[in-house]
Amino acid sequence: MGIKIKGCGYYVPELVASNEDFSKIVDTSDEWITTRTGIKTRHIANGELAYQMGANAAMKAIKDAGIELSDIDMIIGTTVTADCLTPSMACLVGKELGIEKAMCFDVNAACAGYVFALDIAHKYLACGDCKNILIVSSEIVSRMVDYTDRSTCVLFGDGAAATVVSYSDGEYKSYINSDPQGADKIFAKIPSTPNPFRTQTPDWSDERMQEAPELFMQMAGNDVYKFATTIMPEAVKKASEKAGWETADLDIIIPHQANIRIVQTAIKKLKLPEDKFYINIQEYGNISSACIPLALSQLKEMGKLESGKKVCLVGFGAGLTYGAAVFEY
Repeated sequence: MGIKIKGCGYYVPELVASNEDFSKIVDTSDEWITTRTGIKTRHIANGELAYQMGANAAMKAIKDAGIELSDIDMIIGTTVTADCLTPSMACLVGKELGIEKAMCFDVNAACAGYVFALDIAHKYLACGDCKNILIVSSEIVSRMVDYTDRSTCVLFGDGAAATVVSYSDGEYKSYINSDPQGADKIFAKIPSTPNPFRTQTPDWSDERMQEAPELFMQMAGNDVYKFATTIMPEAVKKASEKAGWETADLDIIIPHQANIRIVQTAIKKLKLPEDKFYINIQEYGNISSACIPLALSQLKEMGKLESGKKVCLVGFGAGLTYGAAVFEY
């Protein structure tokens, strides 16, 4: 029981911020950013909402799949930057699209969100409850970026991507996991709201999280780097093993686009040719859960996703979450 990526689509805001633009607001330079991250530009939402970007990408994916809106049985949204605490982004996307009936919910697995959502979709397709599942990944990471912190603000961009997933008789296997003891390595606290009955301030059990400011993302960069460079190759190997494949059998590997150094280190550990990895971080930066489906959309647009290709998607993110999925396209 496998999966078929029936349709793909993506949307990125028109506003583009270059490394030179960042050098005007923080103490940094194009050389510093490029050598340490591989990023040259990133798109920044300028009035767009996450559900609107997601709906735009979703319409393209549905058209690419050649199906009707009424054919969608489920919408899975992946985001850490939703427009509302409730309802889900998936419901808002469904409303925007005009879908009248579909199971809608969001997944918050941070940058690994698309891989988690794909695995959930596979389970619903395998049991026969759904025929077409729309996965919409939309992120406005700029909402929680501190633009006075040069170590993090240059890393992130905004954008959305969507895929329509259906049944296939090809191979599909995954390795999905988390390390919740690393929950304090990447986080952003929801701002407190006034309450006439509250007499005490929240007391976080984790000291680092207690002392951190609200809203802005906090990241322990060195710890995340060590985690990511260990877990990415491990997840690729374990998912491939479950499929009965060698990692050398993989034709295309789409890694989460967090930092070019992380990807390069993972490539070395896997001992695979670099041309098997699709990298677009230089144009988009880290757009959290939208990175992987955006890359999928671009590869399909370029005609590089041919039938029978062995594809691996691998992501990691706050939580700490991680996972890889391998399948025959």
